[in-house]
Amino acid sequence: MNTNTTEISRNVVEAYIEALSSGRIDDAKAMFAEDATWTLGGDLPMSGTWHGRKGIFEDFLGLAFGRLDATTVALNTTNLVAVGDTVVVEWTSDATARDGGHYHQQCAGFFIVRDGLIAAVREYFDTDHARRVLFAA
Repeated sequence: MNTNTTEISRNVVEAYIEALSSGRIDDAKAMFAEDATWTLGGDLPMSGTWHGRKGIFEDFLGLAFGRLDATTVALNTTNLVAVGDTVVVEWTSDATARDGGHYHQQCAGFFIVRDGLIAAVREYFDTDHARRVLFAA
């Protein structure tokens, strides 16, 4: 295992989280490889594998954040472990849904970093909560 690879992977994912949390979407988007993928399990409208920066940021995250009052979104990293090209992150997401409901999600994601960019993410969270709060109607 290459310590340098681990450090690079950790730094890339931490920088992505900081950019996203600060609302610097273009900076966050630039941290992904052009052919990156983001996979979310389940059968929500946003479940599946999203391809490329546009697919991830405009389609996937656009659909997710479109269901929330963007001014209320708060992300909090609770754990981050990096080994080689893999970074595992646990975080909470809190926000007010467009219909006024409270969205509180505990998430985990496996980030794969290659050549200094995020190449793939596999995210896990409570899809039942998301369905009830974000996609009920």
